Amino acid sequence: MLEPAAMEVPMAGTLSTTVAAVPTVHNPRARKLRSAVWQDFTKERRADGNCVAICNHCKKQLTATSRSGTTHLRNHLAICTTTSTRRAGKRRKLIVRRILNNKTSTGRPGDGVASGDDHDNDTTHFDQELSRQDLARMIVQHGYRFSIVDDLGFQKFVKNLQPQFSMVSYDTVRADSMTIYGSERLKLQDALLKTPCRVSISVDMWRSSTQMDYLCLTCHYIDHAADEWKLRKKILNFVHVDENFTANQIAILILEKLQEWGIDRKLAAVVLDNCTSGDSVATELLRALQPRRLLLLNGNLFHVRSCAHVLNLTVEESLEQTSDIINRVREMIQNVKFSQERLQKFLGTAKLLQIDQKLLVLDSPNNWPSTYLMFDSACYYHDVLLRLAEQESHYAAFLTPKEWADVKALTEILDALNNTMEKFPVENPTANLYFNDMCEIHVLLNTWRNSPSPVVAQMAGRMLKKFEGYWDLTRPVMAFASILDPRYKMKSIEYFFQLIYGNDQFTAKATIEAIKQNFTSLCNDYEHSADSLKNPAVLFYSGNSNSCMSSVYSYGNDSKTFSRITLSDARRGLDQYIQESSSGQSLKSDLDMYLEEAVYRQKEGNQDNFDILGWWKSFAAKYPVLSQMARDILAIPVSIIPLDSEARVLNEYLSTMDPLTVEGLVCAQDWLRAETEVANADGHADDKAPNGDEIIVAPN
Repeated sequence: MLEPAAMEVPMAGTLSTTVAAVPTVHNPRARKLRSAVWQDFTKERRADGNCVAICNHCKKQLTATSRSGTTHLRNHLAICTTTSTRRAGKRRKLIVRRILNNKTSTGRPGDGVASGDDHDNDTTHFDQELSRQDLARMIVQHGYRFSIVDDLGFQKFVKNLQPQFSMVSYDTVRADSMTIYGSERLKLQDALLKTPCRVSISVDMWRSSTQMDYLCLTCHYIDHAADEWKLRKKILNFVHVDENFTANQIAILILEKLQEWGIDRKLAAVVLDNCTSGDSVATELLRALQPRRLLLLNGNLFHVRSCAHVLNLTVEESLEQTSDIINRVREMIQNVKFSQERLQKFLGTAKLLQIDQKLLVLDSPNNWPSTYLMFDSACYYHDVLLRLAEQESHYAAFLTPKEWADVKALTEILDALNNTMEKFPVENPTANLYFNDMCEIHVLLNTWRNSPSPVVAQMAGRMLKKFEGYWDLTRPVMAFASILDPRYKMKSIEYFFQLIYGNDQFTAKATIEAIKQNFTSLCNDYEHSADSLKNPAVLFYSGNSNSCMSSVYSYGNDSKTFSRITLSDARRGLDQYIQESSSGQSLKSDLDMYLEEAVYRQKEGNQDNFDILGWWKSFAAKYPVLSQMARDILAIPVSIIPLDSEARVLNEYLSTMDPLTVEGLVCAQDWLRAETEVANADGHADDKAPNGDEIIVAPN
């Protein structure tokens, strides 16, 4: 909105600018002039009854009616060029923009508007308590030290910004931070209790620089707040554990924490890739949860390995058998990089051959992506290294032609696997995204196993055996997620399994049929599940009830009151009623209708940009049971990037704190990340702002 320009008031006569004196009459209803702008203006009433504002510096007269506001007066002060105004401007103190003490629509105090613009008549004041809360929130959100309140530079900055603020102590800001942790924990617990879908958890082990072990429990689920399907990832606990904890003790600890959050009865799956004795912990958890008959397919989908973890284990264990060729490449690059004379020859030869400079990589032990980069850089400089080998034929560090052939073949394998790994860290990594990639790797391993290169055939054979062993555990979940992708349904499963099993079509058909039968069984469980019927997002018409309204409003103990029923709730019931009443035959199941319809054909564009959660949100009324399955299955974190041991180390600052404070800071920062994301979305935050992980990641 354009601000009104300064309005000069025309006066009677040609030269005179005097204002006729009018007897002042006390008006008990007159409003007090609260705006700071009246320090530079005098308000007077003209003979015709209208009011004018006279600038105290240049004596210019501007309108001052009750409807004119004060913006034009500020605009005038900004352009007032008299000497007295410039001198006064230098002496004038900054007017502190005070934050309104009323709660905004966000419900959190401190997010109000500032005084001094269009809210001069609001009763505003400085709030020490509110500012103290904001300081603690800032420290938690950005991972600052508590001792920042003792820094002289920070104290001076705050004092100049708001002289009335009384700086708090280290202990006070720590206590305020723990209060924020407690309040945010209650909010998250309430949200988890209200969400009608299942949740999945992942477990990671961390260590401080003082050699204390921590267990990080993270929850993954699809939030339906405000009728929006959003994938959420929240750290629930970051607890200290004894290094001698057994698998049974870790499982008991996990169950205790899940019970505290109230989500132990709504688990979908657990990922224990970075957990000590993960397989044993999963066994103990299953032993405790299976008798309660609350798991999907009686626990057959409970323990899941992420795709990244499967690939890492497959490649790392297989590369151990090719250590000879890896050591040869490593030795060659070391002798080039760390010999000044040989390095100069290398650079000169690269320039002579007109090869663009690229980093010559030396790998890190037990890190196969870096081994791939080392192989790739060696192949890039193949011609240069051959020239050096000719010049120093007496030197045994350079590769033979056969070794070069093996390196190039292995680089091709590692390149395909590395490209797949790079797809994993995507925004909203729903479980449907990676089934095709994993199947493609399975097909490639079958192909490489028949390679004429002995080193490739041997490595591919070892990798295939490892891959199948690890992937069998996760394949059902990924297959189900692929079926729930409307772009593929059963098509991807049928296509890839026929390729994977080749001539053994009997095994291919049996595998496809087994997956379909298990998916159908799971769908039937959901259809007859009390949890599905109680889900407000799965409202549908029940043909054997006396009225449509009974199925819309009645859900046992979780019945909605009429005041909580929305129009969209009623519309969902109507949609289902139309589907049933318009057909003379019995209503088909969700799964039958879903599979009979053609696959969804996306418009031109990147297939990875398909919003599968948005699609299921739109079709939740049409497929109420399948949509509930989609919300549970698609949230399973099958794409998690495994953290190496060095990355899972607390920074020095947190390592010096007691375990309760560490948990409070790590969890609260993660929970406040949503505010940072909103700020980024609105364009108000720096691109380099912490994303919520920095507080627990050791600096490089």
